[in-house]
Amino acid sequence: MVEEINPQSSFIIRSFPVGPFQCNCSIIGDSLTKRALVIDPGGNPELILATLIELQLSVVGIIHTHAHLDHILAAGKIKLATGAPIFLHRQDKFLWDMLEQQCAMMSVAYVPVPEPDHFLNDDDDLLCCGGVAIHTPGHSPGSMSFWFEQYQTLVAGDTLFQGSIGRTDLPGGDINVITKSIKERIYSLDDSALVITGHGPSTQIGIEKNYNNFVRV
Repeated sequence: MVEEINPQSSFIIRSFPVGPFQCNCSIIGDSLTKRALVIDPGGNPELILATLIELQLSVVGIIHTHAHLDHILAAGKIKLATGAPIFLHRQDKFLWDMLEQQCAMMSVAYVPVPEPDHFLNDDDDLLCCGGVAIHTPGHSPGSMSFWFEQYQTLVAGDTLFQGSIGRTDLPGGDINVITKSIKERIYSLDDSALVITGHGPSTQIGIEKNYNNFVRV
C-alpha cells in the first residue's frame, strides 16, 4: 500500500490492492478542497468508499488507466454511491464493452458497469491536484498514465512495474508500442518521481530507467 498524507501539503495519496487480481486502486485528493479522484476501482467497492469517508474526500472523477476487468469492476458501484463521472480513453472502449467476456475467460463473477461518461485524451486536465492524462498505449490501445507534476507522482497502470512492464499478449497489446510509450512518455519525467504501478510495489522512474528488466535507457 502507498500512503502519503503530509501535514506540510494538502496532497493525499492512498493506494491499495483490490479485486480478484489485486489491482492497485488509488485515491488521489486534496485535503483543502476535499476533491478526489478514484483511479482503477477494480473491486472491493465498500473498501474504496470507506476510505473516501475516512479521508473526508468527495469524488470528482472515476478514472481508468485501461479497461481490463481487474481495473474497472467496481466502477459502477462507485459511481452509484458518489455520482462521479467515469473516464476512459476511447481506444479502450472495445475492452469495456467486452467486460462480460473478459470475466468469463478469467472465471471472475461478472458485474455490469455503466457506459463511460467522458473519454480521456492525451494531455487532458484531470481537474484535481493538477493531474494530467498521458496516453501510454501498448498494454492496451487506450492505456493511460496520470501525472501529478507538482507532487512528483505518476500513476502508471499496467504500463510500467517495478522491474517489469505490462503484458502485450492480450487484445490490442503491442511490445513495440509499450516500449515507445515508456521511453518517450514515462522516462522523460523526473527521475525522482514516484511511480504507483497497477499491481505490486511502487517504484521510481530513475530506478526503472537503470534497472528495469525490459526497458532501460
